[in-house]
Amino acid sequence: MPRNTPWWRDAVIYQVYIRSFADGDGDGVGDIAGIRSRLPYLASLGIDAIWINPWYVSPMADHGYDVADYRKIDPLFGSVAEAEQLIEEAHRHGLRVIPDIVPNHTSDRHEWFRAALAAGPGSPERERYIFREGRGPDGAEPPNDWQSCFGGPAWTRLEDGQWYLHLFAPEQPDLNWENPEVRAEFEDVLRFWFSRGVDGFRIDVAHGLIKDPELSDLQPGQEPGAEAGQQPVGHPYWDRDEVHEVYRAWRRVAEEFPGERKFVAEAWAPNTERLARYVRQDGLHTAFNFDFMMTPWDAGRLREVIDTSLSSLGAVGAPTTWVLSNHDVMRHPSRLGRKVVKQWVANEPYRPGGPLDLELGTRRARAAALLMLSLPGGAYIYQGEELGLPEVEDLPEEALQDPSWKRSGISRDGCRVPIPWAGQSAPYGFSPQDATGEPWLPQPSGWENYSVEAQAGDGSSMLELYRRALHLRREHDALGEGELRWLDAPAGVLAFSREPGFACVVNLSSEPYPLPEHEAVLLASGDLGAGLLGPDQAVWLRR
Repeated sequence: MPRNTPWWRDAVIYQVYIRSFADGDGDGVGDIAGIRSRLPYLASLGIDAIWINPWYVSPMADHGYDVADYRKIDPLFGSVAEAEQLIEEAHRHGLRVIPDIVPNHTSDRHEWFRAALAAGPGSPERERYIFREGRGPDGAEPPNDWQSCFGGPAWTRLEDGQWYLHLFAPEQPDLNWENPEVRAEFEDVLRFWFSRGVDGFRIDVAHGLIKDPELSDLQPGQEPGAEAGQQPVGHPYWDRDEVHEVYRAWRRVAEEFPGERKFVAEAWAPNTERLARYVRQDGLHTAFNFDFMMTPWDAGRLREVIDTSLSSLGAVGAPTTWVLSNHDVMRHPSRLGRKVVKQWVANEPYRPGGPLDLELGTRRARAAALLMLSLPGGAYIYQGEELGLPEVEDLPEEALQDPSWKRSGISRDGCRVPIPWAGQSAPYGFSPQDATGEPWLPQPSGWENYSVEAQAGDGSSMLELYRRALHLRREHDALGEGELRWLDAPAGVLAFSREPGFACVVNLSSEPYPLPEHEAVLLASGDLGAGLLGPDQAVWLRR
């Protein structure tokens, strides 16, 4: 249905982890050619846009999040000309394109960092990054006690005695966003890609650009491993107030271009009120809702998160976005199929423990999809989510490539395994038949049952559930942006209406629940027996 609202306020955006989506040239790594070949599939799902993880020139120390040149495409993935072709073809399919941008840090191979190393202490080149003298009589101790998100100290010492800051891997030196040259450079990078037709950017580590100028040590509750929701405001390197000046400038850059260009922030904040500061009218457009993604399968907790998110973001006129999985966390069928034994932690992989009941997790994942896609605002789908892919938890140690594995023993590779398209054995259509390389991460046996080919046309499959939900979402006037009203329901059941004439009911209890009064069932996550909604099922109703 035509919408009288900016597209980004209720868009469904599909995340393409480019290395693992589709391999066009047969080297075992996904690329732009692979994305182009799958545009008809993406359009058929009923999504509005694709978000593409970093495709820039990179040594790949962190799979592209260590950028060496923001204006060039890494040859592993293609070229700028191919990117322009992809953007044009996506637009012809009715899809917008949103690449990643990585402003907190560069690669240590970036020309700026190489120049900083060559220029030495006190040089203008080093002012683009955060270099400091060490502590102690001979400067042999790091400047402070900050720790890398990937494990170990956040400082590396050079032969000339100075230390440089890297909140992630040593190959990812943090930029100094107090330097006007850094700010001007990134505004120019934005213009470079906006002029080539991209429709917006997803901002990596959007909460981390500004650091305490005093580089003060961490206080209790601020150390890595502290629960994000309990971290005090005023962290020395996360979510500092000064970061919003950067994004007000970026918003002005976006408004230089036609077509409602948008930003989405990967911003971890202590609470939704702090998150809302990123999406005020003169700032960024949207921000990921990590609270929703990290909430256990509990009706009371989910309702609280939904209410708080809608209230806090609505107070600044911003839409809420909803997400269940991404490239940094355990895939949600595996997450929902086990007991959560550890609360979520900002900037750390979310890994619940305990034995896995994948049948249970998949049933809950189907219900969670209908819940997410019926809530007001926008939604993000991580590639393979629509196929019901579980986490690959038995990758051989020698295959693991995540830099956090090397430093902390925690790997995100299990959610990044190349997705299956067709066939009975690896590479399951991920690479062409004449491929010369194996998939960059090994695919497990049995994935033929998850492939697009196996699920297409099967009314009981996860793929067809997503397709029907996404198309209904487009067609029904009640869905997308708007409001919801909670309906009376017992503990363990979420039920809400949206006008005109729509209701969603999710049964998170252990007992069947009678369907409320309705005219017709629009879509259900499982079989409805005798008018009962089974445990861990969801239904869309016409009222």
